[in-house]
Amino acid sequence: MSVFRKFFRKPAALLALVIALAVTAYAAPVSPGNALAVNDTDPLPVGIAGYTFFRFDLEKSIAMMKKLGIHYLSVKDVHLPLNSSQETIDATLAKYKAADINVYTVGVIYMKTKEAVDQAFAYAKKCGVPMIVGVPGYDLLDYAEQKVKEYDIKLAIHNHGPEDALYPGPKDVYDRIKNRDPRMGLCIDIGHAVRAGTAPDKAVKEYKDRLFDLHIKDVSLAAKDGKAIEIGRGAIDFPSLVKVLKKIGYKGVCSIEFEKDMTDPMAGLAESIGYFKGVMSATK
Repeated sequence: MSVFRKFFRKPAALLALVIALAVTAYAAPVSPGNALAVNDTDPLPVGIAGYTFFRFDLEKSIAMMKKLGIHYLSVKDVHLPLNSSQETIDATLAKYKAADINVYTVGVIYMKTKEAVDQAFAYAKKCGVPMIVGVPGYDLLDYAEQKVKEYDIKLAIHNHGPEDALYPGPKDVYDRIKNRDPRMGLCIDIGHAVRAGTAPDKAVKEYKDRLFDLHIKDVSLAAKDGKAIEIGRGAIDFPSLVKVLKKIGYKGVCSIEFEKDMTDPMAGLAESIGYFKGVMSATK
C-alpha cells in the first residue's frame, strides 16, 4: 500500500491536513508582486471558475479570491459582459491585475449563432486571453474552427452532464473535434462527467492530447441526480485524478467551480481548495 493510501485511510490525518490547508487558503495573505509566483509552486495550478461567484459583484469576487489565496480565474460574463467596450475591459482587467489575479480564459460562453461566435472571439481578443471555454452548437463547429484559425485563440468545449443535449460527457466533445484544428479541445467538467457516467481520471488520460482546461468539483453521487458537494466528500476519486494529471504532464489550470451554497460559499470553497491541494501534495 502506498504512503498516500496509508495516510488517507487515516481519518484523523486527513482531517488535520485538510483543516491546515483550508485555513491557509482561507486566510492566505497576498503580497504585491509575488502572489502568482507563490501559486506557481503548487504541483498543479489551482484557479477559480467565475461562475462560482455568480451571486457576487466584481469587487466582492476579487476580495474573496484574495482571501482564498487563488490567483487564476476563468472570468464569467456576469463580471465582464460580452458586450463590454475595450475601455471597460481594460479597467476590469486592471482591477484583477492589481489583486494579482491572472485572467487566463473566458467562459463558459454559449454560441447558438454565427453572431455569438463572432462576439465570443472578438471579446476574447479584447481581453487578451489565449483561450475561450465555450459551447458551440454542432452546426457552428465549422464556423468556430474558422475563427480559431483566424484569431489563433483556443476553443475548449465544456461538457454539461446528462441533461445537456449537445455535450453530456467529454467523449461527446472529443468525437466532434478530434479531426479538427488542434487548437480545438476540451474543458472537462469533472462533476458533470461523472454524472454522465465517465470517470474523470479515465477521461483525462484518454483525451489528454486535447485537454486544455479543467473545472474541478465534486458531486454526491456518480449518477444524474448527483448534487454539488465539497470536494472530497463525494463520488469522485481525486487521488486517481491527480495521479493521472501528473503522469500526463497536464499544463493547464485546475479551476475550482463550487456550486453549493452559492450565496455563502467561502467555507465550502476553503475546504475544497484545502482538500484538493492536500491530494496534490500527497500524490506522487
